[in-house]
Amino acid sequence: MDTANPGNAMTRSIDTAVIILAAGAGTRMKSKTPKVLHAIGGRTLLGHAVHAAAGVEPAHLVVVVGHERERVAAAARAAGSATGRDVLIAVQESQNGTGDAVRAGLAALPADFAGTVVVTAADVPLLDSATISDLLAEHAAAPAAAVTVLSFTAADPTGYGRVLRTQDGHVTEIVEEADATPEQRAVTEVNSGVYAFARADLESALAGLRADNSQAELYLTDVVKIANAAGRTVRGTHCPDPLIVAGCNDRAQLSALGKELNRRIVRSHQLAGVTVVDPDSTWIGVEVRIAADVTIAPGTHLEGSTTIAEDAVVGPDSTLVDADVRAGARVARSSVHESIVGPGATVGPYSYLRAGTVLGGGGKIGAFAETKNAEIGEDSKVPHLSYVGDAIIGRGTNIGCSTVFVNYDGVNKHRTVVGDHVRIGSDTMLIAPLTVGDGAYTAAGTVLKEDVPPGALAVSGGAQRNIEGWVQRRRPNTASADAAAAAIARTDEQ
Repeated sequence: MDTANPGNAMTRSIDTAVIILAAGAGTRMKSKTPKVLHAIGGRTLLGHAVHAAAGVEPAHLVVVVGHERERVAAAARAAGSATGRDVLIAVQESQNGTGDAVRAGLAALPADFAGTVVVTAADVPLLDSATISDLLAEHAAAPAAAVTVLSFTAADPTGYGRVLRTQDGHVTEIVEEADATPEQRAVTEVNSGVYAFARADLESALAGLRADNSQAELYLTDVVKIANAAGRTVRGTHCPDPLIVAGCNDRAQLSALGKELNRRIVRSHQLAGVTVVDPDSTWIGVEVRIAADVTIAPGTHLEGSTTIAEDAVVGPDSTLVDADVRAGARVARSSVHESIVGPGATVGPYSYLRAGTVLGGGGKIGAFAETKNAEIGEDSKVPHLSYVGDAIIGRGTNIGCSTVFVNYDGVNKHRTVVGDHVRIGSDTMLIAPLTVGDGAYTAAGTVLKEDVPPGALAVSGGAQRNIEGWVQRRRPNTASADAAAAAIARTDEQ
């Protein structure tokens, strides 16, 4: 179950198939990216739909593609793989309406499948498995229905198909707005685009669809009227939360739904024991896992498969992507990507941990330090203004200010190994490949080109030389030369 979508126990049935409609172009997005591949909460709209469908463990999961079919199909398979499910791909060759899309989806199911078919859309990202499960339960209630429509009450029903009922609540028809009368347009109960069908009834009704409407398309909604005319039972179940079935058609709706999804994710973590100081400035992806008694400070973004263990403090103003933060660690005003922050370790402020960084327990990566593909041992410190790349650093070692691990020769990357309890002096350059032995020291300003034995002090510079009068000779008529001349004059007077 997604952290973002806690809910009731799922209905799991080998007699269920789910068809996700993802064939549309989504022109209102004004994007070269297919609409269903836009993302909120760290997952594409299509990904959300696949995860919700997979949560009811259907026997078959079909995604109907059309526009940019190869890209969308690849994304569907990837989303299915993330849930451990195989996804069947069906192609709608031309955009001829939702009825035609479902017909394509049915063709992908085994001929002998005779169970319930759930139809949903790939642009309804807040739809969760619990809601689909509730729909299936209503559909299965005696007497079994040919169609069960999931509806909701819209504050502004503009653009939605209206759900028409008899006085006793029986669903008689769904009328698209373009074809509705003024009286029908006044109805606020609308179609969510999510349905459950008996397969045999669905196939029979699809065969009777006609494109005699204002859009000249085959409407899936007409199945309701056809089923009623055939004397079959049509149910309607009302979703009390309209946002769960809210569709996404443009960038404004994408942003609004992303914000709402994030609000729900943050709240679910809070209720599970996480302190989120400022929910409005905190963004947490759907795959993120956070233990109880973690504190998330304002301005923090947690993305990808990030995990945070108990008693850790993250933020303020930090971005973690696919990071692993262990118990009691601290990360402040820093970026951590594909890296591990060990128990009790501290990062920041203004640190950048790039992919492959492993900071050991009790270690420190401090202000304005950058690391990449670096293993930094327990209780070792890179306090400030340093770069550590392609390196292994042992336990209890201190890397002095402004140290650079020079790992790139212009063609290849090379590795540096620094032992336990080493003291690297400020402004040391370690030119890889090389090894610094346990307990060694380097003097400030050292340039290391060769290995340093254990316990040795490495010094690369010779005696200091002062060239008297250089500034006045080589930089005459400058502020420096004038200042030097004045200082010399004062000394001579003394």
